Amino acid sequence: MVTTGLEQLLNSYLSIVEGKRVGIITNPSGVTRDLIQNVDALVNAKVNLTAIFAPEHGFRAAAKEGESIDSYTDAKTGIPVFSLYGKNHKPSPEMLSHVDVVIIDIQDAGARFYTFISTLLDTAEACMEEKKTLIVLDRPNPINGNQIEGNILDMNFRTFVGSSPIPIRYGLTQGELVRFYNAQFNLGMKEYIAGVSGDYSGENLVIIPMKDWARSMWYDQTGLAWIPPSPNFATLETAIVFPGMCFVEGTNLSEGRGTVRPFEWVGAPYIDADLLSDYLNEKNLPGMKFRHTFFTPFYSKNEKKVCHGIQVHVLDRNQFIPTLTGLHVLYALNHLFSNDFEWIKYERFFIDNLLGSDRVRTAISSGVSIETVWNEWVHDSEQFKEIRKPFLIYS
Repeated sequence: MVTTGLEQLLNSYLSIVEGKRVGIITNPSGVTRDLIQNVDALVNAKVNLTAIFAPEHGFRAAAKEGESIDSYTDAKTGIPVFSLYGKNHKPSPEMLSHVDVVIIDIQDAGARFYTFISTLLDTAEACMEEKKTLIVLDRPNPINGNQIEGNILDMNFRTFVGSSPIPIRYGLTQGELVRFYNAQFNLGMKEYIAGVSGDYSGENLVIIPMKDWARSMWYDQTGLAWIPPSPNFATLETAIVFPGMCFVEGTNLSEGRGTVRPFEWVGAPYIDADLLSDYLNEKNLPGMKFRHTFFTPFYSKNEKKVCHGIQVHVLDRNQFIPTLTGLHVLYALNHLFSNDFEWIKYERFFIDNLLGSDRVRTAISSGVSIETVWNEWVHDSEQFKEIRKPFLIYS
């Protein structure tokens, strides 16, 4: 049984917040091993909780992806809830005037475009600017802390779905990631790692590590209950395919939102499901198989339309390479269905935001092989294995 940073705080480190006004960034995934919400557990422990900060999807995780949320007062606790996914993505000075300390305790997905890690960076910057203490209560990287995949983000393509120069699958916990942020962005925060750095002496970046977590662990090996961190993350299986199948979000195909298998199912009315699945299975990608499938999303792209497409079946998650799989899916879609396939564009192509570069889109559009792109990505991920070493907490 892994002991989370929240449990460690409650059991051993409450003195760090004693006498302080405390805010917390969280959602329903922030629970004790007994499934008690962290807000309730902190209030029960007599912590002076004066603010809740709500990231994408909201404090209760009921809002859809991309849906702006408002600030309000939580009916259950009477504590003000400040939105970090509306007018502000970064805690404002006015918000932080309510607190001395900001805790972040929320389950991450282990993929660069999951926005909670951008909220973590914005909050670290805001806390440094406003001279507040940031406490990161560490939780597992659900798809293990060893495997690293994908390109390092080009900061010319920096957005809220990619805010720092890390690979798509970065192999860090949030506690480790915030240490990388501190160095990468020259935040100048003085770090304290509970149980590692000796006694707390007023440092303004506090990391409460987990106990008994190993880098090789998948979430279902931790003994912890899976609580969906967002509406389309009901299962660990979603998290496993997400680092690659989320690429489809940058196209006019449904990525399975509004179905019972988001990111495992992808399709559109114009797809020949047998042709697509057969073409992709010929690639013999490791640890998985494709199956043709049909589904009708009840919201999002292709709402209430029958979509023909594929389901990703992960047969060996230790061999499966989601980002390589996602690249092959994009190439196949453009190659087989070029008359109907489109890259979604807002101010710029959304796929470029997701992938932190325009390299993949331009390469696929001009017929450059996936192998060429993948070799570039392997170089980046090998480079990051070295970059991350000074920031690791867990061996």
